[in-house]
Amino acid sequence: MAHVTETPELTVPSLPESGGARVDGTDTDTVALWTMAADLGEMIKRSVCVREYLLRKEELRRDEEAQAVIREFVRAKEKFEECERFGRFHPDYREALDRVQAWERKLNEVQTIRKYKAAEEALGRLLYEVSLTLARAVSDTVKVPYDDAAPAGCGAGGRCTCAGAGDCYG
Repeated sequence: MAHVTETPELTVPSLPESGGARVDGTDTDTVALWTMAADLGEMIKRSVCVREYLLRKEELRRDEEAQAVIREFVRAKEKFEECERFGRFHPDYREALDRVQAWERKLNEVQTIRKYKAAEEALGRLLYEVSLTLARAVSDTVKVPYDDAAPAGCGAGGRCTCAGAGDCYG
């Protein structure tokens, strides 16, 4: 007598009934999700956190001292990037690096810049927490990207001395 092993059927959760597909290929459930996401975005834009960020951003824009320090930092960073293309063997490499680091310290001494950075980081944390909440509502294993060093940074992709730590404004 042969031994027969039954294979259990795979059960795939069924999708809720929707109003059907639209002309553009999306279903009405997806459209509803987009609408709710837009509503959530509007709620976030009205939050205290965003208002604080926008206030600090405007203060930074209007602060002539801060803007002068940022301009000098950007110049120093550009010179360093030019030297960095040739590596540590460039004759001005160390001097350019020291200059960038000195301007980074000066950036952190300006109160307007510190307040802006704090507001920017708080907003980044809020957006991360919202993303995490949404992801966890779907599954505990969904990955939510976040650079916890700082949601801010210079955007140079690690080519500057801030190493993505949010200390750059260039």
